[in-house]
Amino acid sequence: MKRSRVARADELTEVQRIEVASGVPFREIGMTEVADMPPLPLEVLAAAQEAGRLFVTVDAADRPVAFVVVELVDGCAHVQQLSVDPPYARRGIGRRLLDDVAGWAVGQGLPALTLTTFRSVPWNGPYYARCGFRELAGAEVTPGLAELLAAEAALGLDPADRIAMRRPVG
Repeated sequence: MKRSRVARADELTEVQRIEVASGVPFREIGMTEVADMPPLPLEVLAAAQEAGRLFVTVDAADRPVAFVVVELVDGCAHVQQLSVDPPYARRGIGRRLLDDVAGWAVGQGLPALTLTTFRSVPWNGPYYARCGFRELAGAEVTPGLAELLAAEAALGLDPADRIAMRRPVG
């Protein structure tokens, strides 16, 4: 696998395909509502791509096999979505992509990566903890992260199982 790069505009539908495919494991653990969520809209992906905040990891043929969308939330690089195409899962691609985003964040003068995720799903909270993220509690949850958690709850995600996490960079 090559390292990551900023996605090209002609790769946005492939990014959506990867996101849909990466939802299949949620169906296998009974989280069908998560598995059935639509991918990020093309307009959102296009805006991230144009801003240089949609990164892909590509195979030897330069086709995306994983992606991450990064937003700026409360002065940090927020991982809005990270997805790895299931045939490429469990190869360290997601971790390397996070490390690349951390390097990008350092270059932008940002202090940390943040994300919101499921506490109980093995490839979510526990995985991100192994990648250097720490769960935020109480007052550590910044206003922007609290807003994101509230929006996720409004979409029907169980707030008791959603957490905000942070990983310092640099």
